[in-house]
This record gives sequence, C-alpha cells and structure tokens, in this order.
Amino acid sequence: MISKIKYKRVLLKLSGESLLGNKLHGIDEKIATFLVEEIKKVYKRKIQISVVIGGGNIFRGTDAVSVGIERTTADYMGMLGTVINALAIQNALEKNSIPTRVLSSIPIPAVCESYIRRRAINHLEKNIVVIFAAGTGNPYFTTDTAVALRAFEISANVILKATKVDGVYSDDPKKIKKAIKYSTIKYSDILAKNLKIMDGSAIALARDNNIPIIVFPINKKNAFLDAIFNKGKYTIIK
Repeated sequence: MISKIKYKRVLLKLSGESLLGNKLHGIDEKIATFLVEEIKKVYKRKIQISVVIGGGNIFRGTDAVSVGIERTTADYMGMLGTVINALAIQNALEKNSIPTRVLSSIPIPAVCESYIRRRAINHLEKNIVVIFAAGTGNPYFTTDTAVALRAFEISANVILKATKVDGVYSDDPKKIKKAIKYSTIKYSDILAKNLKIMDGSAIALARDNNIPIIVFPINKKNAFLDAIFNKGKYTIIK
C-alpha cells in the first residue's frame, strides 16, 4: 500500500534529450508513450502535475551560436523547440484522457495559452496537467531557471528533475566508477562542488525559496511515482 501523499503539487523537469530515444533528432514515439504512462500513474493519485520540457532534441541555442546565429535569436529559436515538445506531450496525454494545457511564456494564441500565474494555478486546482513552454520567455536563461521560477510562482511542493542516472554523483558515474552517490545533498554543496545537475541560478532560486529538488532516473519504470512517495533510487537536494 502506498504511503500518505507528501507532495500535492509537483513540477516535473524533462530534458528534450529524454524524448530522443534511439533517434538523433526529434521525438521517439515509444519514449513519449512511456513518459505519458509514468505521468499517468502520478495523475491517478490526484497529485497536481506541472511539467517543464527542454528543447534540445529539436534545437539547441548553443549549437546555433557556434555557427554564427546571434545569441538572442538562437535562444528564442530554442524556446520554440520547447513549445513543439510541449504540444507533443500534451497530445499524448490527452489521448490517454488526461486533460492538459500548454502555457507558453511567449504568446502564441493560435497554438496554446499564454502563461499567467493565476491561470496555471486554476488549471492545477482542477486537476489539469500544466506544461510550461518557452522557458522564462527571456533569452540567456535556461529551462532549469524556468523550472525554479515556475515552481516558486505556483507554490509547488517539490521539483522532480528527471535524468539518465539515479541521482546526484560526485562525478559522472558513466565515466568514473568510483563516483560517490549522494542520497541527500545541500543546495550550497551543489554550488560549491560545481555539480552540473542544474544551472547555478536555478539551484540558488530553489534554495532561496526552500523548494526541494528530487533527482531521479526517468528511464526506470515507476521511478516518478516512487520518488514522490520517497521510494526507489533518487537524491534529494535541500
């Protein structure tokens, strides 16, 4: 039997790369289906779910800069990539009878709703999944920063950062076998050790607003649900 719900409103961070699967570009339908099934398990528990998705599988602003595209323009192009991913996940969720709204930081009224804080909270209170797209709407800020900002704005109880590994390590565990895994780690230690789990501004914002971050493996079945109920493998940053 699953224990008492600790987090009633959560924000899930998915990277664009998590949608790639075995593809070099775009969205792997099997991966999208798997992610939707994992979200559905949490949704059935009447937990309010919001999501931020990166756009690296569609377009990376840093890559564009390297070929001569001006940084501000490249960042806006990257934001549009997150909108594409958000619409794809919205479509997949609604095929599974999960009501979903995409709220974009860049107004695109023909495609999705514009981000308004009170609108987002209203959707969540109606048990509608909310996907935040287009980052913060400003260049030079990552989707990690958008995660921390939106989590604070909607009063999320926790941020769940989905990764390819089962938590935070002292080094890349895929390259260094002796890398140490942390079950719990402080925000200040993440910054001091320069651990690249999220960018520094996002960690600092979460710290300043006392929002815990759970880092868990997205490729493991039930990992999202388990992390919410303090089960399975994960790291808590607090």
